[in-house]
This record gives sequence, structure tokens and C-alpha cells, in this order.
Amino acid sequence: MQKQGIKFNKDFGQHILKNPLIVNSMVEKAALRPSDTVVEIGPGTGNMTVKLLDIVKKVVAMEIDTRLVAELQKRVLGTPLQHKLQIIVGDAIKTELPFFDVCVANMPYQISSPFVFKLLLHRPFFRCAILMFQREFAQRLVATPSDKLYCRLSVNTQLLARVDHLMKVGKNNFRPPPKVESSVVRIEPRNPPPPINFKEWDSLTRICFSRKNKTLGACFKAESVTSVLDKNYRVHCAANGIDIPADFSMKEKVKNILETGDFKDKRARSMDIDSFLLLLSQFNTEGIHLA
Repeated sequence: MQKQGIKFNKDFGQHILKNPLIVNSMVEKAALRPSDTVVEIGPGTGNMTVKLLDIVKKVVAMEIDTRLVAELQKRVLGTPLQHKLQIIVGDAIKTELPFFDVCVANMPYQISSPFVFKLLLHRPFFRCAILMFQREFAQRLVATPSDKLYCRLSVNTQLLARVDHLMKVGKNNFRPPPKVESSVVRIEPRNPPPPINFKEWDSLTRICFSRKNKTLGACFKAESVTSVLDKNYRVHCAANGIDIPADFSMKEKVKNILETGDFKDKRARSMDIDSFLLLLSQFNTEGIHLA
């Protein structure tokens, strides 16, 4: 996924959520069941972990900081909760996620975007995730067409999941206070997911949002775009026994598709998911694949 221009606080993993009311609220919003397995990313010293362990069958805590792992182990050692806790030491992005029903996390902000999509492409499906993010990142997740923060992240996330903003969390709820405000969102994957090739969808939105304020006609006119589409189209034609005219022009073909669907003068910032789905379908119908 492309970076969305957010300035992440790279030290956020050292900021521990201290307010028990926020912890309790996040746990409550997860609507946990006694039979659930919960994955918690970045448990820190375990303020939320012990709350989760009181309710569910199992908690898998993923933590990269070995010092915090030691604190968490010490906290449950010799208690009835010990056998319900599994700790995975490592990077949540590079480590395979285990089976889980619910994910609850106070996210390290520098991995927010890649983790969201790792989560949404995870199988088997989970029920929901309650995640705390940098405020602006959370606002991008829930943004709608024509909103100032509406972007490729918004479209790609909302294609695969329902996203709801649950609450704002101020800096003083952490120890020490970070430089940024936070928000908690609920993510519920769409099951079944839309019947499309997500790699193609991702390529489409990357092109459309490459110049957010430009028309799609301008975005698809770029030589770097048409050359890739031309190559993909020739592969498609060769595989399906389709002859390509000697005077074939990918730029003209793309222009005709955009004009036929009334997309040429539209801008990505004002298009909803159905519009992007229609555009992808029209490209595919004409034998053009974006990945």
C-alpha cells in the first residue's frame, strides 16, 4: 500500500495506554464471547491483556519489545490467567497471524497501513477488530467521497470492510503522552468479500489517486500507465488468440473506455466504491487488466 502522507510518531510503541476507562471501553466494544480467541498487537505491560484474559478462552499477544514481554509474563505468572495467554515475540507485519475471532490493539502507528491490509486479507475471516490509530489515520479510514481526507486508503479499506469511528482518545491517556491525538475504530470484514481481483483493484486505485485532484483522463494518459496496460493487454490477446491491429493505440483505447463510461472528467476524490467497481469492470470487459 502507498503511504498516505501522514507523519507517524515512530516512538509510539513506548507510550502505554494508562486510562482504565479507555481500556474497558475498547474491550466492551469488542463484544467478546467466552469461546473467543483474541489477537492483541502491542500489549505493552498488559493493561488490556488482563482484561481480555478475564473474558475469553485465549489471548495471543504479539509484542516485538522483549522488555515488555518480560513485564507481561511477570504480570500473569502464577495466576489462573497464565494458561490462557500465548505470547508471540516478533514483528506483527512479518509474523504470520494465528487463527483468531477478534483483534484488539493499541497500534504502533508506523505499521498502521500495512497491518490493516494484512488483517483484511487474513483467512479464515475474523469477526471484528477494535484498533487504536493516530487520529488522522483513523479519519482517513472512515472518510467518504469529497471529504478532505478521502484517499486510496479509504477506498481500499471500505471495499473489504465496514469501518466505524468509535471514540477519540486524547494524549493524556498515555504514559508518557505522545505528540499526536488518537482514535479507536471498529473494522468488520465483508464476508464474503467482493468477487474481484484485489491486486487489480489496488492497481486501479493507485492510478486514480496518483494525482488526486486531476481527472481520470489525465491520470490514465501518463506514459508509465499506458505502457503497463499495453503490455498486459498484449499478453491477454496472445493467450486468447485475439489479433491486435497494426495501428492499435492503448491511449486511444483507454480514452474510449473512459469516455464511454463517463469517467474521463471525473476525479478520484469524488468517486464512491461502486464507481471504481464499474470502471474496473469496463476495463476487464475490454480485455485490459491492471495487474
